[in-house]
Amino acid sequence: KARKCKTGRPSVSSSLQASIFVESSIVFAIVGCVHMVLWNQHSWCSIALFIQAFYVQHKWDRLLKSGGAVFQFRPAANSGIVPASMVMPLLGLVLRQRCSASGNVYFERFSMVVTITGMMLALFLSLIALGITRPVPTNTCVIAGMAASAILYTTKQTLTVSEVIEVLEVLLIFVYLSLIVLYLLPRCFTPGEALLIIGGISFIVNQLIKRSLNLTEVKGDPVNYFLPVVVVGSLLLGVFFTLLFCFMESETWVSSVFFHMMTAVLSLGILLPWLSLFIGRHPIMWLLDFVTFTDIRLSLLAYWVFLAVLATCVVLHQNYQRQSGSKKHQASTVVRKYFHVIVVATYVPGLINDRHLLHVASVGCLAAFLFLEYVRYFRIRPLGQVLRQVLTLFLDERDSGPLILTHIYLLLGMSLPIWLFPGPCAPKGVLPGAGGLVPYAGVLAVGVGDTVASVFGSTMGEIRWPGTKKTVEGTATSVFAQIIAVAVFLIFDSGINLNSTYSWIVGSIALVAMLEAYTVQIDNLLLPLYLFILLLL
Repeated sequence: KARKCKTGRPSVSSSLQASIFVESSIVFAIVGCVHMVLWNQHSWCSIALFIQAFYVQHKWDRLLKSGGAVFQFRPAANSGIVPASMVMPLLGLVLRQRCSASGNVYFERFSMVVTITGMMLALFLSLIALGITRPVPTNTCVIAGMAASAILYTTKQTLTVSEVIEVLEVLLIFVYLSLIVLYLLPRCFTPGEALLIIGGISFIVNQLIKRSLNLTEVKGDPVNYFLPVVVVGSLLLGVFFTLLFCFMESETWVSSVFFHMMTAVLSLGILLPWLSLFIGRHPIMWLLDFVTFTDIRLSLLAYWVFLAVLATCVVLHQNYQRQSGSKKHQASTVVRKYFHVIVVATYVPGLINDRHLLHVASVGCLAAFLFLEYVRYFRIRPLGQVLRQVLTLFLDERDSGPLILTHIYLLLGMSLPIWLFPGPCAPKGVLPGAGGLVPYAGVLAVGVGDTVASVFGSTMGEIRWPGTKKTVEGTATSVFAQIIAVAVFLIFDSGINLNSTYSWIVGSIALVAMLEAYTVQIDNLLLPLYLFILLLL
C-alpha cells in the first residue's frame, strides 16, 4: 500500500516511484515496438538489459537520495538509468537493420559494435551502483549477472576479436572521461545523462583515433568528419584549461590573452591539419568551395544570419526588462520557447533545401556554443562576465551545476537526427515510409512537440498526469501539432513518401510525447533519439 501523509494524500516518494514506473513502462513499450519489427540474436540481450536496468535504477535512486553516490549528480531528478541505457543498443539495432537491407556490410558491422558498446556501458554503470550499495542487493546482482552473461555470450558469437577490442577501448575511454568530467563538473548530469553524453563522446573519440591511425581506410563524405574533430578539440580545450586554471587566476587579462592564443594554436595548428588528413584538402578552402557551391546555400546562410540577429535581440530585450524591473525577473516558459520557434525556422528550410549545409552549419554552431560556454565558465575577458549576466536570465532547474547547457542541449536535440542519419545505408532517391521523416525527428520532438506541450500546458493545462507537473492538455496538443507538422513537411519536401505508414508515425509520436510527460531527464536529448529510432524502423 502506498504510504500516505497526514492529509491522506500519497507521499511525494510514492508519487515519484509511480512516475518512474510509468516512464520505464513507456521505454519498454518502445523496446517492444523495435523488436516487434526486427528480431535477432541481440533482441534477448536488449530485453535482459532493460530488466536489469529497471532494477538497478532503484539502487541508483537510493544512492542519490542518501548521498551515497561517489560524485555529485544533478539534484531533483532520478537517475534515469532505464531510458538512457536503451538508447545506444536500440540505435545500433535499427541502424544494423537499415544497413543490412541496403547491403552495406561495413556499416552493418559498425552498427553491431554500437549495439554491444551501448550494452557494455550500461552494464558498467550498473556495476558501479551495485558495488557501492550497502547491503549488497543479492537479487539485483543475480539479475545483472544473468543479463551480463547473455550479453557476453552474444558478443562472443557475433563480434570479431578486433571489434571486441574496439568495444573495450570505448569502455576504457568512458571510465577515464567519467572520472574527469564528473569530478570537474559536479551537479551537471544525472547518471543516465552522463551515460548518454560521456558514452557518446567516448565512442566519437575512439572512432577518430581509429581512423587517424588507418588513413588508408578513410572514406565517405568529408562532411561527416567535422563533428568528431570539433568534439575532440572542444574536449581537449576544456580539460586543458580546467586543469590550468586550478593553479592560476582566469579572470585577468594575461590569462584571457593566453586562453585565446592557445585556442587559436589548437584550432589552426592541430585541428585544421587533422581535419585536412580526412578530407584531403585544406579545410578552409574546402569550406569556401562548399558554401559557395550553389546560390541556395548563400541564401540559406544569409537567412540564418538574420535569425541569429533576431535571437540576439530577444536576449538583449529580456535583459533590458530585467534591468528596468525586478532583479529577480526570470524568463518565462513562453519566452524560452521563442528560441525553439527560431530554431525550427532555422532547421526546416535547411532540411528541405540542403541537408549537407545544415550538417556543417550545425557542427560549426556547436563549436561556437562550446567556445562561448568556456569563455563564460572561466570568465575570460572581455565577454566572460557579460555572458554570465545575460545567460542567467534563461536558467531553469536543470542548470544546477557550473555549466549552462540548456542551449547546447537544444542544438544537440535538433541536430542529432541529422548527424546520425545513415546516409550510406539509405536507398537512392526517396526514402520510403516513415524513414523519410528521420532527419525531422529533432524538429518534431523538440522544436514542435516540446514547445507546444510547454506553452499550452503552462497556460491552459488543468488536468495533470499522475505524479508529474505535466498536463494532459499539453501532451494532446503536442501530438496534434506534430501531426500537423508532418502534413506540412509532406507538402514542401518532395523527398518524403510515407507509403501508408501513418498509424506507425502517429503511434511513435504519441509514445515519445508520453515519455516527454513523465521523464525528468534532459528531454532535448532523449526525445529526438527515441523518435529517430522509431521512425528509422
